[in-house]
Amino acid sequence: MARTAAWIAGGLGAALIAGAIASRVGSASDVVMVYKTPTCGCCAKWVDHLRANGFIVTVEEMRDLKSLKARLGVPGDLESCHTATVGGYFVEGHVPASDVRRLLSEKPSAKGIAVPGMPVGSPGMERGDEREPYQVVQVGDGGRTVFATHGDSTR
Repeated sequence: MARTAAWIAGGLGAALIAGAIASRVGSASDVVMVYKTPTCGCCAKWVDHLRANGFIVTVEEMRDLKSLKARLGVPGDLESCHTATVGGYFVEGHVPASDVRRLLSEKPSAKGIAVPGMPVGSPGMERGDEREPYQVVQVGDGGRTVFATHGDSTR
């Protein structure tokens, strides 16, 4: 009986350790593939933002992102300076890591999310205390919805 208890305790301990390691390493859905041009500094800052928030990020530099954006279904009016893929979704532009986490957690029926343009104060576009309000737009086959709003939208 004591041997069985020790065996069970050992197995539970191993499972707890494996779980702790897996949570630190991240899941496959935490792996973000970022496509950016070689000279874009704000894209590199966005990559740093994702990594600081626990994502594993791989970067591929490309001279032209237009065909990639078209293939992923990023609408032209929502384009920004970089495009990423994660968990079967596209993530366009300076989307906060918290919204990427929410996307992966909620798993909506969508192609992806986007922050069009390069709003000041969004991740990678920090400029001191200056902030512009902006929205994260969810893109699906049925159209678009506001996924999140950041900043004071009443200005």
